[in-house]
Amino acid sequence: MKFKEIKEKSSEFLFQNYGRIDLAFTHGKGCMLYDTEGKEYLDLVSGIAVNSLGYAHPDVTAAIQEQASRMCHVSNLYYVEEQAELAERIASITPGNLDRTLFCNSGAEANEGAFKTAVRYTGRGKILSALNGFHGRTSASLGATGQEKYRKTFEPLISGAFGYFEFGNCEQIKGMVDSDTAAVIVEPVQGEGGVRTVPRDFFKTVRDICDEKGALMICDEVQTGIGRTGEWYGIENFGVVPDIITMAKALGGGLPIGAVTTTEEISSVVTPGTHGTTFGGNPMVCAAGCAVIDVMKRDGIVAHAKDLGARWREDIRAVGSPRAKEVRGYGLIIGIEMDSNESASHVQKYCRDNGVLVNVCHGNTVRLIPPLILSDGEKDRFTALFKECAF
Repeated sequence: MKFKEIKEKSSEFLFQNYGRIDLAFTHGKGCMLYDTEGKEYLDLVSGIAVNSLGYAHPDVTAAIQEQASRMCHVSNLYYVEEQAELAERIASITPGNLDRTLFCNSGAEANEGAFKTAVRYTGRGKILSALNGFHGRTSASLGATGQEKYRKTFEPLISGAFGYFEFGNCEQIKGMVDSDTAAVIVEPVQGEGGVRTVPRDFFKTVRDICDEKGALMICDEVQTGIGRTGEWYGIENFGVVPDIITMAKALGGGLPIGAVTTTEEISSVVTPGTHGTTFGGNPMVCAAGCAVIDVMKRDGIVAHAKDLGARWREDIRAVGSPRAKEVRGYGLIIGIEMDSNESASHVQKYCRDNGVLVNVCHGNTVRLIPPLILSDGEKDRFTALFKECAF
C-alpha cells in the first residue's frame, strides 16, 4: 500500500489521538527501518525503547515462528510452560530475592498490578510518585503520573490516593512517607520526563524511608529495564534493591508484554481471584521474552550498552554545541537537553531528512533510545549529523 492510501485510511478509520510524522514503514532489519518509498532510516527510537535487539533478529524471529506453529494463546486457567520459563529467566537477572513474576500486557498494566499488590500487602491507601514522572495512561497509572498535561480532563477517573514529590528531593520524600503510605514509585531515569537523572543518594533515601515506615518501594523499569541503562535494571546503577520492579517494552522484543516482579512474601497476597488478565503471559510473548534474555546473555548486550552509551555521551558533549544545555543518561538512554523546543525539533527534522530517526520528549530534549545492538559506526552517524545541525 502506498503512503498516501495508508494516511487516508488512517484519517478515515482511526482515532486521531497521535501526532504522527508523515512516514510509514514496511519492514526493518537490525537498526534500520525501510519506508513505503524504499528509503532507509537508522532508527534511534526503537519503537520507544521496545526493539532492544533491533528488527527481525533471527533468534527472536525463530522463537516466535516456532511458538506460533504450535500455540499462540492458552488460558491462564491452566499451567503455561513458556510463562514458567520466562519467569525463571527474569529471576536470574533480577536483584535481591525478587523472584516471583506476574505477567500482563503493558507497562501501564504492570504498574496497576504493582499498586494493587502494594495496597493489598500493606493494607494502606496512599501511593507517592515523582513530579515529572510517567507511569502509564490507565486510570491508576495515570494518577501516579506526575505531569498534569497527561491527567488533564481525566480527573473523574483518577483516585485521590496519589501524592507527588520533587524527583531527587530527599528531604521532601522523608516528610511525605507516613503510616498510610502503601508505596513509593520511582523511575531510575525519568524517560518521558526528558531523560532526567538524580544523584544516587536519592534512591538510597527512598529505600531507607520505605523500610522505616513500612511502605514498599516500587521501581518502574518499563523504559529502563532489560539492559537499557547498561545494567539489567536501571536501579542497579544506584546499588538499591526495591520491593517490586515493573517492566515491559524491551522484554518482548517487539511483542506486547508487561511484568511485575517481587518477593515470594509480597506476591503471596495476590491470591486467586484478586487479579488477572486474559492475554497476559501467553505462550507467544513469553517465547519471545525468553529469546530476548537468552540473546542478551549470550552476546553481552548489557555490557555493550553500558560501554557504547558512555562513549556516545562523551562524543556528543565534545561537539560543543552552544544549543545543547546538558547531555544526560545511562547506557543507551540518552537525553540531549536543547536550549528551546525549536532547537530540539530542528535536530529531529534535520536527522530525519538525512535518514536518522530520533525522538523529542518533554519539549526540548532529544532522546536517543536505539536498539541495544547499535554499532560504533551507527552512533557516529548521529553524532556527525548533530555536529552539522546543532550550531
